[in-house]
Amino acid sequence: MKRLIEFGRKALFYVRVLSGYEERRIRSYRLQLQQRLQQAEEKKAAIRRVPEQVILSEVRNMVGELQALNKQLEETETQINEHFKPIEKEAEAIMEMQLEREATAMVDMMTESHRQTLLQQIEAEKKMAKQNLKSKHLQEGSPTTSQPER
Repeated sequence: MKRLIEFGRKALFYVRVLSGYEERRIRSYRLQLQQRLQQAEEKKAAIRRVPEQVILSEVRNMVGELQALNKQLEETETQINEHFKPIEKEAEAIMEMQLEREATAMVDMMTESHRQTLLQQIEAEKKMAKQNLKSKHLQEGSPTTSQPER
């Protein structure tokens, strides 16, 4: 019986081989193996690309966060500038007033020093005039032996 079954199997195999069924099955199996191999290669390549993609996505996320932070900092800076504008205007007004006071004080000091120098010049002229008068009186009071040159 076993021999009969074995003979039947061999006969069916020969029929399949002769009809091309076995060849188609082998080709189909080979094609299936090639597809599996190709899919495995694609998965392998994808797995290799995953770290790069993860790194790139992390870098993109960090760049986005930094841009958001920069935008937030710029907005905060403009808000601070807007907040301090009135104070800056007041400070400018105060500084202008101080500069005006200093300028008027400088002008006053200049006029005062000019007036003081004029007074000193007048005083010096008066002293010179007194000395000239004294020397003239002394010359008139004492006889001179020499005659004035003409």
